[in-house]
Amino acid sequence: MMRRGAIVGAIIGIACVLLLVSPVAAKKPSLDAWKPAFDPSGAKYKCIVSNVSHPVLKGVYTGFAIRDELWKRTNGQIYIDYKPFSMLGGEVEVLNQLQMGAIQGMGVSSVASTNLGPRFGLVNLPFLVNSFEKLDKFIASGPLFEHYMRAMDHQGIMGIDITGYGNYGWATTVEVRSLKEAQKVKFRTAEAAVNQMLYKQWKINAVVMPWPDVPVALKQGVIEGLDHTPMVCNITKKFEVAKYYTYIDYAQGLFIWVFNKAWFNKLPPDLQKIFVEVVRDVSADIREQTKMQEAVQIMKASKNGIQFFTLPEDQMAWLKKRGNAVHKKYAGEINKLYPGDTYRPKNFLKEVQEYMGYKP
Repeated sequence: MMRRGAIVGAIIGIACVLLLVSPVAAKKPSLDAWKPAFDPSGAKYKCIVSNVSHPVLKGVYTGFAIRDELWKRTNGQIYIDYKPFSMLGGEVEVLNQLQMGAIQGMGVSSVASTNLGPRFGLVNLPFLVNSFEKLDKFIASGPLFEHYMRAMDHQGIMGIDITGYGNYGWATTVEVRSLKEAQKVKFRTAEAAVNQMLYKQWKINAVVMPWPDVPVALKQGVIEGLDHTPMVCNITKKFEVAKYYTYIDYAQGLFIWVFNKAWFNKLPPDLQKIFVEVVRDVSADIREQTKMQEAVQIMKASKNGIQFFTLPEDQMAWLKKRGNAVHKKYAGEINKLYPGDTYRPKNFLKEVQEYMGYKP
């Protein structure tokens, strides 16, 4: 970010080498650029995995990286058939397919994940896990993170690890330098309870909309703003319509890699072990790449004329204060325990808040 001058300065010299990005496919996305360098027909086990977004995003590309590394480590026994670009539908629809076993895995966004795992909404709470550094700290928390990743366990879905797509703010078709200006804008938000609560607290007009519907809605003026991250807006060409971006950095954009437990449990124990190790190793590597990618994409957007703003400190303080009400309102969902939970804290949210150093 422009406020992260040290990071941007460090990568200017290698930006062109780091990201040689082909244009986003407009209508019929193709996977030709990401074909496997092997013949998957001999695999004993096949795992169809979905994601809503574009694999130019490092956090989305994770699926292909898992595919290739898993093929290597299992000597061709497991093949990940990865379907990004919303090829299998919107996230809520695909979550239902995953639960039923029609597909076996998904890199689900944290905002949509709450539909089957309300505990996953923890990372959407404002100003709690809202930086790359805080995400690293949370993932290293041991039992706290393990408990968090069991959010869909009662639905027959296991979580293994997380990758990201940057820090959430506002991409808009008009300048937003103040809360007063923001409250005149109609924003698109994801299909997630936490986000809806938050925007009500902020007194901002928010429209719930599936991600595949956003491009047309933005171009037609149905919405005038996006609650999203700068790298996503740049890579998926939302900045072609929304020429302004206001830094809020209230949460990390995250993909949670979840898999159907019934399918996973059919794998031999040795392959189960390799599967988990690969997802975790690849995710850790991708998280590091994502930090660099956000800085690069902001720099590129700025050079292309996108204007970046920050709100005054007193208005950011107001957003944080109002956002704390969402912590309180959603605490019951986050603290709810299920029969399969092995870690059974009395107040999970409070433990995480204290661990992360959150101060309302």
